[in-house]
Amino acid sequence: VNGIEIYSMKIDSKVTSRFAHNVITSRAVNRGNVSKEVFFDVELPKTAFITNFSMTIDGVTYPGTIKEKEAAKKQYEKAVSRGQTAGLVKASGRKTEKFTVSVNIKAASKVTFELTYEELLKRQFGKYEMFIKVKPKQLVKDFEIEVDIFEPQGITELEAEGTFITNELQNTIKKTFSGKKGHISFKPTLDQQRTCANCSQSVLDGDFTVRYDVKRTTPDNLQIVNGYFVHFFAPTNLPKLSKNVIFVLDTSGSMSGREIEQTKEALLKILDDIKEDDFFNFVLFDSEISTWKETLIKATPENLDEARKFVRHISAQGMTNLHGGLMRGIEILNAAHEENLVPKRSASIVIMLTDGQPNVGVSNTQEIEKAVKKAIDGRYTLYNLGFGSGVDYGFLERMALENKGLARRIYPDSDAALQLQGFYDEVSNPMLIDVELNYPENEISDLTTNNFKHFYDGSEIVVAGRFVDSNQNHLSVDVRGEGADDALSYTTQQDAEQTAQAFQEQQYIFGEYIERLWAYLTIEQLLEKRITATGEEKENLTAQALALSLMYKFVTPLTSMVVTKPEENENEEGIADKPTEVLNMYLKNLLSKPGMCVVYAKLLLIVKLISIKPSFITKSYGQTSPLYHTYASQPTWYTSVDGDPHFIISVPQKKDAICFNINENPGAILNLITDPVTGITVNGELIGDKRANSDAKIQNSYFGKLGIANKHLDFKLTVTPETITIQNGDEKTGFTWLDSVTLQQADLTLIINRKKNLLLSMGSGASFVVVLHQVWKKHPLHQDFLGLYTLKSDKLSEQTHGLLGQFLRPIDFTILEIHPGSDPKKPDATMIVKNNELTVTRGWQKDYGRDPKHGVDIPCWFVHDNGAGLIDGVHTDYIVSSLF
Repeated sequence: VNGIEIYSMKIDSKVTSRFAHNVITSRAVNRGNVSKEVFFDVELPKTAFITNFSMTIDGVTYPGTIKEKEAAKKQYEKAVSRGQTAGLVKASGRKTEKFTVSVNIKAASKVTFELTYEELLKRQFGKYEMFIKVKPKQLVKDFEIEVDIFEPQGITELEAEGTFITNELQNTIKKTFSGKKGHISFKPTLDQQRTCANCSQSVLDGDFTVRYDVKRTTPDNLQIVNGYFVHFFAPTNLPKLSKNVIFVLDTSGSMSGREIEQTKEALLKILDDIKEDDFFNFVLFDSEISTWKETLIKATPENLDEARKFVRHISAQGMTNLHGGLMRGIEILNAAHEENLVPKRSASIVIMLTDGQPNVGVSNTQEIEKAVKKAIDGRYTLYNLGFGSGVDYGFLERMALENKGLARRIYPDSDAALQLQGFYDEVSNPMLIDVELNYPENEISDLTTNNFKHFYDGSEIVVAGRFVDSNQNHLSVDVRGEGADDALSYTTQQDAEQTAQAFQEQQYIFGEYIERLWAYLTIEQLLEKRITATGEEKENLTAQALALSLMYKFVTPLTSMVVTKPEENENEEGIADKPTEVLNMYLKNLLSKPGMCVVYAKLLLIVKLISIKPSFITKSYGQTSPLYHTYASQPTWYTSVDGDPHFIISVPQKKDAICFNINENPGAILNLITDPVTGITVNGELIGDKRANSDAKIQNSYFGKLGIANKHLDFKLTVTPETITIQNGDEKTGFTWLDSVTLQQADLTLIINRKKNLLLSMGSGASFVVVLHQVWKKHPLHQDFLGLYTLKSDKLSEQTHGLLGQFLRPIDFTILEIHPGSDPKKPDATMIVKNNELTVTRGWQKDYGRDPKHGVDIPCWFVHDNGAGLIDGVHTDYIVSSLF
């Protein structure tokens, strides 16, 4: 492709006792006669940690070094100021992260990329699964996947499949297993890789999955190697426990349409799978709380039929009283246990599904977390399912972890019902409750989690630890749990001799695999505990996880890998980070700022935090956690306007929002911000589409030109989608969006981020970011436009005004008399705001801040007629005659 030939790609995986060590090696040559850029991009599982990366160009190796994120950040920022870096790892799919690095190589030169990552394979539905993303993007002469598995317990089944495997390719997957060893290889020839006989397109594009399981003659397996142990616990043939499930479902307006239909489809399938010994109930929450039955109900055929009718009639409307819904669900479970309606030996589970954030009833997430934890009191497991990207995932995850459960994202795609059902299947067969694996305290230090609320059929519990005396070679463990009929209690023993016998085939074993498994599991659990910790406890957990990440060279959310490139490369350094739930975190912080209004833009608010380099970020909300340092010290963007001028004003103290549109003709110039004290003004000139859209009553308009001036500094900045012009007194300087620039003067800093955005900060005054939105050049209607964001708007004075400026001060409103409107789904109401009585409509506006591609529906009260009664005066008051 483009003169670059990838002539070899090998994926080599070695799995020892569920711990996978994967090496991807790619070799390319520049067949052109000029220097070319070579890209190495691979997708790896989110659960994996990168441990090594290197590039070898013409015999010289450039290694990646793993550092504490802070240290890497400093190195990175230095390069940022020269416009010379790229983030190397980005979240890319449901299960994957994408690692990308590029390097320029001379004509006829060769480059070898080598990436190593490790992960502990989890057992689900009775099998361990290893997932390899295959996407070479061109035909590769020497392509091979090789997997070697070594399991001391012995392998009972082994399978491999690929989503891209055709009948012809099926025969190229070779697999063998006997005793403790398993081997898989996949080595298609060039012709087998083609999409058709003479095509140059590769058929290799999709997921390659390996699944296997091990022999289980005993309920568990203990292995001891070099001062470390690992204990695998997965008893079989236990009688199933009955379960008590409360489904707590969000039926607010934002769930209407496809989301609620998919939820109902999943629930109907789940009702087919509920066992007759189980008990269940449904709690629905929107503005109000409703339940199917007052108590838990046994899953008899008659009750299940009635439940199906109830599910089919669920509809979505109103707001989101998440606290009320969860508390009602927990109350029903509490009552069932207190009144002995359910068996003593049974597993109780709360499954909560929401697509938004709490905005009625108790809506402070910390208060909700506290109340839920107190109500559950360690007795039940809480699973939180977040539908789509409008949820506060951090909140859902914290609340689930505090109650011995977990959070899971449900992606709003055509298979959402299958995702919901799949999650239920994982937790639908509890076999034991209150499982404890107890080890002699005086012999073991640094033990991973060793007590578990539930053990589910087909899963596995893994505990690892370090011996106090590294020469110790014997261990006995007391195992306890509560089963369906009686308590489970036994002692298991193992010594290093037995493990050594199991490990005679040394060629299958890489390094200190049990030690690395212990480190991986410990880091994973420390990071999980960090999510719910605060203060000193959080600092200690962070310090421990960081020390282990550095010692074992894992790229975790606390470390970064700095990749250095040959000097002639334009971008000399890249940084590989573990992606985190950054954007939602940033929005949550923004919305929870007390007494501040957030003005969002409706259309195309494409704020990619990744593209705002760290050196831009001048203030954060006291987020000192290293987890967010590199990309996510939250920019304080209180106000913004972007796309067709539509505004969403968030009113945090009401946990609600107000929306309005401004419809004006192209050519009109609107005053956005005027501050007589600091001398700052911001105006924007509207442009329209390339031609009138005959289907639309109101034509689109966007900002095609922005003017930012500071009269005290005698400074003007004019920005269009093509050019950036600075006028300082009589001096004029011009740039284009193809430039990467950092300009610093006494009271001014201007940073242009090529083709992305620019930052202007003025001394101790406010700062602004202008984002460039480029559309497809041949688009029949739309053209490029700009978005404006205000940083540090607390530096503007109380006298600030303008279409945006007036909303920098807190705003309050009251809603009265909600009644049906012209659209049955969108009720009208009377709003009292600024002493005006307005008729407003409940609706949703798209906020593209969380999901740039699809946007998120934000429920809000819509003010008609260009914001009349909400904005001071009328919108035409803000039309000015010139940009400055």
